[in-house]
Amino acid sequence: MTQPPLRVISLIPSATEIVHSLGLGEFLVGRSHECDYPPAVQALPVCTEPKFDPTGDSATIHQRVTDLLTGALSVYRVKTDLLETLQPTHILTQAQCEVCAVSLGDVETAVAQLIGSQPQIVSLEPTCLQDVWTDIQRVGAALLGENHQDQVAEALTVLQQRLNTCISQATQQESQPTVACIEWTDPLMAAGNWVPELVQLAGGKSLFGTVGHHSPWITWEDLAAADPDIIVIMPCGYDLAVTRQESQALIDHPAWAGLKAVRHQRVYIADGNQYFNRPGPRLVESLEILAEIFHPQALDYGHQGQGWQLLITSP
Repeated sequence: MTQPPLRVISLIPSATEIVHSLGLGEFLVGRSHECDYPPAVQALPVCTEPKFDPTGDSATIHQRVTDLLTGALSVYRVKTDLLETLQPTHILTQAQCEVCAVSLGDVETAVAQLIGSQPQIVSLEPTCLQDVWTDIQRVGAALLGENHQDQVAEALTVLQQRLNTCISQATQQESQPTVACIEWTDPLMAAGNWVPELVQLAGGKSLFGTVGHHSPWITWEDLAAADPDIIVIMPCGYDLAVTRQESQALIDHPAWAGLKAVRHQRVYIADGNQYFNRPGPRLVESLEILAEIFHPQALDYGHQGQGWQLLITSP
């Protein structure tokens, strides 16, 4: 029996990037409202939308999302009518975080309402780097079949070689700074999952978060007691410009000026939206960003300015 041509809808940015890394971008027919890389995908139909107003400061957005979750409501909406029109053979989604993107349950509910053929749902749930590589293999197997794994292996080899080069260079450096990676500014949340692993591989010591576990809420007392050598602010969903703006809430806090990283001017902002919060191929670039930040005199992969910037500058 002849298989229908691939028609893929990706409802999570990292999966969209995985599809492109496998050379299958031409088969994408729909995306989420957050999928924006590579830039060409922005021309695809948008199949999801948030149920809350995404504008406002960190505290306001946090409260809106919390109110939805407290009421046992989904944070995002799947456009079922558009799915019906697009007739996908595969839908890529996630079960890792119901706050970050449309959930597996939302997708399953939407698919159950489709009148036509039922697409295959591929749900990703990465919590560490190895999970990301496994997800790339899973997406490849679902879209290409087991007989075309050379294409998947080639894509993984390219990523692993670049990753290993950075790790080798970063771990040769003498300094091993203590690091606090901040994933949300108000209230304070440290970065978890794969970020503590990236910190270690880049030659630093992560003070908060556990590899393979969700990002933890922390207090200002926790941050002051840890007193990191370096602070990297990488809020989920924010680019550099918005991150710089939202960092003002940290700067205004009474405990801020006394932190070692602030006194030594080693506070940085990073594009968490494009890099650290997307568990896909560009986690390799996220590692390079951290390596540049930790070892600025020795390592330069060309990400400064676009991927990260200094927050505190000399007077």
